[in-house]
Amino acid sequence: MDYYWHLLAFGGDGWGDDFAWGLLMTLQVSLLAYALSVVFGFLGAAGKLSRHRILRLAAELYTTVVRSLPELLVILLLYFSVASGAERLLKRLGLVAETFQFSSFWAAIIALAFVSGAFMTEVLRSAFLSVPPGQVEAAVSIGMRRSKIFTRIILPQMMRHAVPGMGNLWLSITKESAIISVLGSFSELLYTGYRAAAGTKQYIFFYGLTAILFLGITLVSVLAIARIERHLNRGHH
Repeated sequence: MDYYWHLLAFGGDGWGDDFAWGLLMTLQVSLLAYALSVVFGFLGAAGKLSRHRILRLAAELYTTVVRSLPELLVILLLYFSVASGAERLLKRLGLVAETFQFSSFWAAIIALAFVSGAFMTEVLRSAFLSVPPGQVEAAVSIGMRRSKIFTRIILPQMMRHAVPGMGNLWLSITKESAIISVLGSFSELLYTGYRAAAGTKQYIFFYGLTAILFLGITLVSVLAIARIERHLNRGHH
């Protein structure tokens, strides 16, 4: 037992600080990518619900393509093709210096958020359609501004229906954050567990520890999501 405690020591002799940093990196990547995926989701949902045919087609293409391909493949395509192509374009236009490079950290987060945003689009679109149209029509008839209609009538009811799906996407993105380790030297939780197991040959111990930490993230998230659901469902049966 002392040997395993020694493996988890902080400093050069143990992996405690590496796992602490890996857990922090996983949470940081997950939170940033999730927040950005909500933005992509709202834009995609607005596009699919738009009266303009081009916007509907663009949003439909986005969700169909992203959801039909393996997530890792989409992330790799975005990271190595789109990011590098944008760098070359900006340099040719003289908008950035020749030494300019996109931050690999932010490029990975944007790629992950772009993929999750396609699924978020469908969650938010379905939640919007669940709002009774008669309430919106009544608000319009009394002269309520569009911004107030959205913030006071549509959004609160949307979120009540969207939280379960959004919660599932949050749980999914905490696990998918491990994908970014293939894009560079990102020492997130799973990659840290892999390095520790490979370096010490204690595969069961370190992979088990990694699983426990992911389980801890999930349990805390489930409790938080359940509390949010109860809050939003007050007065509803």
